[in-house]
Amino acid sequence: MESSDPRRTLIALADARKVSLASLSRMIGKNGSYLHQFLYKGSPRKLEETDRATLARFFGVDEVELGAPKDKYNDAGGAGWIDVPRLTIGASAGPGALPGGEGAFDVLRFSARWLRSMGLQADALSAIAVTGDSMEPTLRDGDEILVDRSAGGLRDGIHVVRLGDALLVKRLDTGRPGLIVLLSDNPAYRPIECRPEEVQVIGRVVWKGGRI
Repeated sequence: MESSDPRRTLIALADARKVSLASLSRMIGKNGSYLHQFLYKGSPRKLEETDRATLARFFGVDEVELGAPKDKYNDAGGAGWIDVPRLTIGASAGPGALPGGEGAFDVLRFSARWLRSMGLQADALSAIAVTGDSMEPTLRDGDEILVDRSAGGLRDGIHVVRLGDALLVKRLDTGRPGLIVLLSDNPAYRPIECRPEEVQVIGRVVWKGGRI
């Protein structure tokens, strides 16, 4: 695409793929008229990051072509890589780790393009190690996890939470009024019931890596 106008680019991409704006709108979780209003009425003024990333991934184009700032992801030496800090703390998948500090001691390097395609903001990511076995087989002791601290609200999936002085990695069940239940994937561990004010959600786990 040679057009620098993300609206013209999106129209051209949709025409080339012969896909309707209504179906694209529903694909990103919006009502059927959302993209028509964006393209022809200027509302919203720009696409949300997650919507833009989903559309870019669907069409197989760089997110910049749909309006992402070219300098949003600072490449490491222009190579297209992002250094995500590894923190000295660990998230316990066991009885509970007591963090002794939260300074970065190393980095994990990710493709800037991959982060964009996942709708992730580089400056909101941290990598930490898992300790314990309560999230096995999903997460094992020593696995590295990527935590997205920008994730708004509680969603399905695995989260890092602070309970008192302990940092835990758990699934969250918010289906009971006035109660948050921390769930382990390992059936040997019982659920932990907490009041909402007792739990601080640090972020959502969006990637894991570890030894085979």
